[in-house]
Amino acid sequence: MNKKSINKVVLAYSGGLDTSIIIPWLKENYNNPYIIAVSGNVGQADELEGLEEKALKTGADKYYAADCTKEMVDEVIIPSMQAGAIYEDYLMGTAFARPIIAKALVEIAKAEGADAICHGCTGKGNDQVRFELAIKHFAPDMKIIAPWREWDIKSRDEEIDYAEAHNVPLKINRETNYSKDKNIWHLSHEGLDLEDPWNEPQYEKPGFLEMCVSPLEAPDSPEYITLDFEQGVPVALNGEKIDSVDLIWKLNELGGKHGIGLLDIVENRLVGIKCRGVYETPGGTILYEAHKALETICLDKMTAHKKQELSVCFAELLYNGQWFTPLRKALSAFVTETQKTVTGTVKLKLYKGNIIKAGIKSPYSLYSEDIATFGESDYDQNQATGFINLWGLPTKVQAMLDQGLLNNNYHE
Repeated sequence: MNKKSINKVVLAYSGGLDTSIIIPWLKENYNNPYIIAVSGNVGQADELEGLEEKALKTGADKYYAADCTKEMVDEVIIPSMQAGAIYEDYLMGTAFARPIIAKALVEIAKAEGADAICHGCTGKGNDQVRFELAIKHFAPDMKIIAPWREWDIKSRDEEIDYAEAHNVPLKINRETNYSKDKNIWHLSHEGLDLEDPWNEPQYEKPGFLEMCVSPLEAPDSPEYITLDFEQGVPVALNGEKIDSVDLIWKLNELGGKHGIGLLDIVENRLVGIKCRGVYETPGGTILYEAHKALETICLDKMTAHKKQELSVCFAELLYNGQWFTPLRKALSAFVTETQKTVTGTVKLKLYKGNIIKAGIKSPYSLYSEDIATFGESDYDQNQATGFINLWGLPTKVQAMLDQGLLNNNYHE
């Protein structure tokens, strides 16, 4: 890439350590380009406060705040929840946001006539792939700048040194310098003491958790909630209609209060590195569990099993940055078809980190108490004899062959 040809850059700007120092670094290393800082609002709440002022003070020439929350929830999160997409127990809060933020970056880059898009993802992580595959989808000829793959900085301590030398204000210090990612769906924690899997996460330490309390500090009394779904889409909480974004905010509040949605995992990154992270996903965990419970009575066995099988592929596509691919779209079409009868109500009990199913009902329920009952019913149990004989015929024939009892009319 000819650095002198880069006159205008759109920077994916979170205001965190990486993107804060990228602004002066671009000025120094890319012929003082015009920098447009773009913050994707995906529900970070107070983390967005003061970002415009900070970006401009540290050298950016223009600032955008792209509101991506509603699109992320309706176009990525809910379809993924309907698919049952989970990557190694991880509910993919970071992965959900990247395709939508990247789409906004491209839209602004095209409108501004930018020469390149820059991001602050490390060369070890998944996000570099997610951002860049989405950018390639919408703007295949757009140049991409990834400073972590270019500069001489080797660690977060060295990043802080660079920030201090360039008078870049930071909200962190070296002792609390976890690498975090926050949006409406989750908060992730990586680095520092968490890099050793033997170290227990400091759930009870003040300030560590932000969306949840530790289950040890949750209320001593359970709380019941109901969630209503229409064709797999959550539409009401405790009997009251609610917008999808507002629903997740409310479920975050409820789940966080009861210590729900904490996950400590060593996951397999796309680039082949195992990485330890701690995640807070209170509302998302509730939503996934409620939807899964409703599907148990609304989906037939074959569809449910095939859907469960394909959910692994769906999750891997999303995790690996392949959201805008024909296969993901095809899988989504399958999922949409399965959701036509996933309508009903789920009752849950929230208690000290646990989600306890307390009831499910649906007008499309395939569950029949009259058939399943241990009491008297019209089901003819004698029919099971013929079913077992036919179902077990291959097993019987194989055993007869193994024991020399089968007359197969074979002659030397």
